[in-house]
Amino acid sequence: MIPGFEAIVEQRIKQAQENGELDNLPGQGQPLPNEEIDFSNELRLAHKILKNAGFLPPEVELRRDISAMEQLLDAVEPGSGEQERIRKKLNLLMTRLGMTKTTRKTISIPAEYRNSIINRMS
Repeated sequence: MIPGFEAIVEQRIKQAQENGELDNLPGQGQPLPNEEIDFSNELRLAHKILKNAGFLPPEVELRRDISAMEQLLDAVEPGSGEQERIRKKLNLLMTRLGMTKTTRKTISIPAEYRNSIINRMS
């Protein structure tokens, strides 16, 4: 998570708790459901928010596209030019999936700038 963002999130959660906005929510006291992908703790909340908003992480979108290409490949007549085109696209998608697993980046924000952002958003 971006440094400073955590402080804002914590502040807003505490404020919501104090105001009673988190009381009697659906599923309260029940375990959280397992997600499709095991994200690191820093990314889990961000991916959950995006998922609830209708956006999928790149890995999930690529896996969905790969599955669709595999089904399409099975449905196409063997030996056709169409099959070769689908196979090339499938290989490209699999390569992209492999790249997403190894290229996770973190963002570093200088402390003075981070504090300025926190002050403005508080």
